Amino acid sequence: MKSKYLLLIGVAALAMTSCNDYLDVDAPSAYTEDFVFSQKTEVNRALNGVYAQALSSNLYGDAYFTRFTLNSDVDMMISSSNAHQHTTYARFDCDDQGGNIYSFWTAAYNLIEYCNKFIMSAENSPLYDSSDTEFMQWLGEARCLRAMAYHDLVVMFGDVPFTFEPASTKGSDFVIPIADREDIQKAIIEDLQKAAPYMLTANSVTVERCSKEFAHALIARIALTAGGYSLRPNKSDSKSYGTMERPQNWQDYYRTTMQYADSVILSGTHKLAQTYQDVFVNECNYQVINNDDPIFEIPFAKESTGNIGYIQGPTYSAYESETVGPWGATSGNGRLNAFYRFLFRSGDQRREFVNGLWYYSYFTNSEGNLADSVYIRNDYTVHNNKWSKLWTSEGSALGNITTGSTGINYPYMRYADVLLMYAEAANELNGAPTDKAVECLQQVHSRAFEDGDPNFITEAQVSKEAFQKAILDERKWEFAGENSRWRDLVRTNTYAEEVVYSFLRYYSAGMQNVGSMSGYEDAINEHDGYPTDAGYIDNLPERIYYHQYNIDEPIANGLALIFFKDQYYGYTINAAGSVVQRYPNQSLKSLRIYNAYKRAASQPITSQITNFGFSAKAWNRADFYQWGNADNGTPKDQCKYSFYGFIRCDDGGNIWLIRNGAQEQFSSIPQASELPVVRYILPYPNLAIQRSAGAYKNYYGY
Repeated sequence: MKSKYLLLIGVAALAMTSCNDYLDVDAPSAYTEDFVFSQKTEVNRALNGVYAQALSSNLYGDAYFTRFTLNSDVDMMISSSNAHQHTTYARFDCDDQGGNIYSFWTAAYNLIEYCNKFIMSAENSPLYDSSDTEFMQWLGEARCLRAMAYHDLVVMFGDVPFTFEPASTKGSDFVIPIADREDIQKAIIEDLQKAAPYMLTANSVTVERCSKEFAHALIARIALTAGGYSLRPNKSDSKSYGTMERPQNWQDYYRTTMQYADSVILSGTHKLAQTYQDVFVNECNYQVINNDDPIFEIPFAKESTGNIGYIQGPTYSAYESETVGPWGATSGNGRLNAFYRFLFRSGDQRREFVNGLWYYSYFTNSEGNLADSVYIRNDYTVHNNKWSKLWTSEGSALGNITTGSTGINYPYMRYADVLLMYAEAANELNGAPTDKAVECLQQVHSRAFEDGDPNFITEAQVSKEAFQKAILDERKWEFAGENSRWRDLVRTNTYAEEVVYSFLRYYSAGMQNVGSMSGYEDAINEHDGYPTDAGYIDNLPERIYYHQYNIDEPIANGLALIFFKDQYYGYTINAAGSVVQRYPNQSLKSLRIYNAYKRAASQPITSQITNFGFSAKAWNRADFYQWGNADNGTPKDQCKYSFYGFIRCDDGGNIWLIRNGAQEQFSSIPQASELPVVRYILPYPNLAIQRSAGAYKNYYGY
């Protein structure tokens, strides 16, 4: 069960005599520093107050996995605007006026300030004793949270203000100086290396607190990021978006990644024993498991913090502020790319679980009573079903008038990530996959397949390049909705290429809808690993048949579903030939969906279905990918403008790449090395620039 300790936001026991104006850092408490850090009970309460800052909706409680998860072939936010906007971060088109940037920036530095104050006070406390296991564990936790915040700021903003000293003690005019990202990464790695030996394992402190394994895993993640590519500014050209570069000593960082990822592996304290689905369904049911995949879960509290499971999962619409079931409304706005489900290998159980093709709403039944119902989702995106309030058991559900503040934990670090980080670093350093790197990849991949999918592992070992691609593919399938995919593509300098193909999938589907071919179909099929004459982009299931059923209705015997397994969405067959139902909610109605992955020209033959044990029901029809604009013969605006800041289409059908703010004609797919950079780096908030009295300046064409 979830830890019962309280994160005391309002009474965090830290003293600040003043606050830095440009950061808007709140003074946490009226308690004196001497009092707080002279009693261990108060020190623990103060640490709870530090954790509380991470739970802010402007930081890890919401913004981290919604507003600042950028568009890719996995995570997706649709836009229909053909004009620049202040806050369109996901499509690489924003500016320093965006209020969300300032809110995130302020929340992140507020967390850092709490960490800095706690660490300084603890190190100067009369209680400080390096042999005091409990006290040193608390100090290590604060260092982990500080490193986590700085790491995410560096990934999102590049070079940022950096200090390990409390800004609030410097006076209201103090401006934290900007530091180079590599200096920041080096400093936080060294700080974690200093803290980790004194920290306890997750079995001792729970994965809701920072542990030794988390400290080591975080070092590995920071080092892998530092050794990879990132967008560097051209400070002599105000219009330049910058260039993608990696440090000359990148191998040193990869050695650090390999060393610290291996230390987590060798500790034996984490494993992948749970099924992929159960990892997240257990989180939705407030189950904390300390020795499996999650290494650190951000510890939200029910009805207080965190929107995980409200944003993800199927939409559940409310009626007069209520829903029929006990779960309350869900927004379902944490979406996935509509083509994501076609990028999986056949038999991957993650595909069936994560890609949500249905949602819930209400209707008035024949008796005049309100009832809920389930509907097909034929939109520009699909739901991310990794988490949902609806996966919570009825007995633990929050109630039918609730919305967010679900208290469902977010797994900021997982063991699957550690295994894949080790595999990537070992492959790069060795020039080919090592036996242990292959074993790490295999552990993650085989969990998603009944037969382990051995062919994938065999093919991955052919070369360094094949293994690197396999790792990136595995991360693509494994971490949907975890703010990972765009970061992986940046680190490996493959973001521009993947954004081009993500755009072309939408563009080509829209063109097919108006009866034209885009001319890019073969290239898309080849890129996605399909035969050019039989790829999904040429054979999208534009017409899908489905019907509604109750979860306890007989489905079919094993033989029937083996016969239909490639045609029905939502089922898998286990090794014993039994049906495995992939819907986590066993109370709400579900949809039986025919041909979700293959073109279906006609509905299934009812007599065949009933002969194999399916109940005879009328089939409903949904038309997918209706994305063409008949007025001008081009795709609809959602296809044209959802990657607006990098690639877009006009009403004349012309495709444009954006290089340093200027449009560049796109008539054929350039080589990856010839593509412009993706401006994923966010600008410093305008208010932060103003309050720095000009010490901060935006680059990257902002």
